[in-house]
Amino acid sequence: MFRKVLVANRGEIAVRVMRACEELNIGTVAIYSDADKNGGHVRYAAEAYNVGPAKASESYLDQEAIMEAARKANADAIHPGYGFLAENAEFAERVEESEITWIGPASSAMEQMGEKTKARTVMQEADVPIVPGTTDPVTDVEEVTDFGDEYGYPIAIKAEGGGGGRGMKVVQSAEETGEQLESARREGEAYFSNDSVYLERYLENPRHIEVQIIADKQGNVRHLGERDCSLQRRHQKVIEEGPSPALSDELREEIGEAARRGADEAGYYNAGTFEFLVEEAEGRGPDELLGPDANFYFLEVNTRIQVEHTVTEEITGIDIVKEQIRVAAGEELEFSQEDVTFDGHAMEFRINAENAANEFAPAQGGDLETYDPPGGIGVRMDDALRQGDEVVTDYDSMIAKLIVHGSDREECISRSLRALREYDIEGVVTIVPFHRLMLTDERFTNGTHTTKYLDEQIDRSRIEEAQKQWGPEDTGGASDDEEVVEREFTVEVNGKRFEVNLEERGAAPITAASGGGGGGATAERPDSAGSSGDSGGGGTEVTGEGERVTAEMQGTILEVNVGEGDEVASGDVICVLEAMKMENDVVAERGGTVTQVAIDEGDSVDMGDALVVMD
Repeated sequence: MFRKVLVANRGEIAVRVMRACEELNIGTVAIYSDADKNGGHVRYAAEAYNVGPAKASESYLDQEAIMEAARKANADAIHPGYGFLAENAEFAERVEESEITWIGPASSAMEQMGEKTKARTVMQEADVPIVPGTTDPVTDVEEVTDFGDEYGYPIAIKAEGGGGGRGMKVVQSAEETGEQLESARREGEAYFSNDSVYLERYLENPRHIEVQIIADKQGNVRHLGERDCSLQRRHQKVIEEGPSPALSDELREEIGEAARRGADEAGYYNAGTFEFLVEEAEGRGPDELLGPDANFYFLEVNTRIQVEHTVTEEITGIDIVKEQIRVAAGEELEFSQEDVTFDGHAMEFRINAENAANEFAPAQGGDLETYDPPGGIGVRMDDALRQGDEVVTDYDSMIAKLIVHGSDREECISRSLRALREYDIEGVVTIVPFHRLMLTDERFTNGTHTTKYLDEQIDRSRIEEAQKQWGPEDTGGASDDEEVVEREFTVEVNGKRFEVNLEERGAAPITAASGGGGGGATAERPDSAGSSGDSGGGGTEVTGEGERVTAEMQGTILEVNVGEGDEVASGDVICVLEAMKMENDVVAERGGTVTQVAIDEGDSVDMGDALVVMD
């Protein structure tokens, strides 16, 4: 077994992995960016190393910095969590070629399953149904229109390296083909450094079902049942549950065995998730299950631990992260497929700092003035933050995950409602009110919702009313100039973190210079409207007079459509900003002349950063 594991991630998933390590008597190492120097995962770890500035590409995605931290810590394994480098086959291979062990599937399997056209070919060979589509990349508009002529519209154009809706565009007619093809290729290049795309028939009203597998290096493959992830918006999961309320036992077993065959064909080991789309029967009633005659199709493989792995853990009693670690250490699975049993029902609620009433826009970061999570029988919290901590919005909006288990779905829903009523968060806006609404929503409680329900069918005014009734106003977080008396210092020596605790009664607030290591110290924040350089939103200092067009959310600039001296009209698209895996057009509210452009493609920007200046 390993002696020390470095977790190449942050936040709640980093703490989740470290807890599993602790129970296996394995030492833990954290990494952190400048933005996360006071993060909960840093507090939890036995030791921690700084890997760079806030910008993810210069810290959590910096492969050399992470490898160097692992060597400094003398770690003998790396666990990537999810996101960042978790599905990066190049990084996995880099670890494999070192003296350090990679806790995950082989890099060759990651590469094979990560490129969707290769994965579809493997699934065909394993007799796993795939959605009608191409197994070779497409490069021009004519190929797309020919596919539409053969299979009909809509068509899904998907990036080969994509997932979670990134790099996927839906074509409703031949007239949209050129625009959507270019957009999918652009996202693929921006997110995965791969502009290759392929085509699939777009299923209009499916269920999203995924099967958790775990396999060892000796060739043993087990499936741990399915999770239903059909409640999602813009292809992003919001509430996950298991088992699915829509599947018959026969169809459940058929899909589970398909996942096992696929993993076996691919020579896959460690944890992974095989995702499927199941065609929903039109007009299915609340008591009607989808039987073995229903069509299901392979979607993709996630070659890592999933955000929602907790659902499976609750209904099987199997600690998936521990199994990941044991498999990576060369141990054989100690349970057979027949040993896997399912107890009751579980749901996971992503507690995101988002305003559901405002199209789930990311809320502004701030301090958790109140953080009092629920407890009691059947309630599990996966989090890293504590009351008084700052919610860092440089990476994603997730604050925590609430996981609830009950003897059946009805009890799970009732218990979830109780837990969400207990959940007290102040200082940032969250989607807790939205979750409470869903647990009283007839379509959800009947289990008849599909992946299109939130985007196309629910009455948006109900979400707005729920936010007003159960949520605080979006105050934008704590004031930047709020005084905080510091009694804890963080010191870095050769990149390694050390903490020094002091107490000085009656002392004046301590200020830290930008980039300092004072844990919880207040640093003077540069005016985000005056300069975007400090926040990573482009290297140009905004100095010109005129009206600034600013970012309404944290994200990445995918496209800049204007230059200095350009004349723009009201409604013109100035740039395209990606936030929370969605493209957002930033438009001019009035006409004018562009006098300064403060951003370039690929820049990261924070909420309030200046993008352009106009006269």
